[in-house]
Amino acid sequence: PDKLKVYSDEELAEMAESLMETLKKEIRLLQEKLEASRPNMAAIAEYKKKEEVYMQRAAEFDEITEARDEQRKHHDDLRKQRLTDFMEGFGIITAKLKEMYQMITLGGDAELELVDSLDPFSEGIVFSVRPPKKSWKNISNLSGGEKTLSSLALVFALHYYKPTPLYVMDEIDAALDFKNVSIVANYIKERTKNAQFIIISLRSNMFELADRLVGIYKTYNCTKSITIDPEKIAEKENAEKGILTSNSQHQLSSQQPLREVN
Repeated sequence: PDKLKVYSDEELAEMAESLMETLKKEIRLLQEKLEASRPNMAAIAEYKKKEEVYMQRAAEFDEITEARDEQRKHHDDLRKQRLTDFMEGFGIITAKLKEMYQMITLGGDAELELVDSLDPFSEGIVFSVRPPKKSWKNISNLSGGEKTLSSLALVFALHYYKPTPLYVMDEIDAALDFKNVSIVANYIKERTKNAQFIIISLRSNMFELADRLVGIYKTYNCTKSITIDPEKIAEKENAEKGILTSNSQHQLSSQQPLREVN
């Protein structure tokens, strides 16, 4: 068997010193690891701050989400209400339009149709009419007079549904014949007493039914106007006719005895 090596005192001292150095390094490393792994107590306070901020932001988020859902519900309710009100008004206006057009044209027919019945606000409305003794046509394919009657029927239907206090119409009777002008004028006179109509017209059977007449004329390169109250003029004319009639009757009665004497 091999003999054990015998170290001298100097060699043992060197080995002990080397071993001590190694142990010191290991101890130093362990201390550094221990220092590094020691918990940071300030992190707990920082965590609490972050948690408080998070809870605040979460509460704000929940509040905003609730407000969003409420506004979304309100928006949906308004859309449903808009659709309901529109369809209700659309039905009334369509029925009244048919009645107005039949009355104005003495036998025609008119119709409003939704391009998209599921979403009436996306595509619009088609306005079709059938003039007397003619086929159905889109309003864009009608003559001038037919377009005027169709437009007036729609205006009157809208007025029936939601009256407007004032209307201004510029020569709406320009393309109409005498009969249609009289029909439109009498309708405005008799059926729309809850509104005021200002109509620019050159047709006598239109403006003779007006409550007030404003005439525009030109003299010496100056434009002037005159306002006439037809009712007062009619009363004055009737009064003058009454005076003339009474005078003529008086003259006849004064001459009658002379005839008897003769």
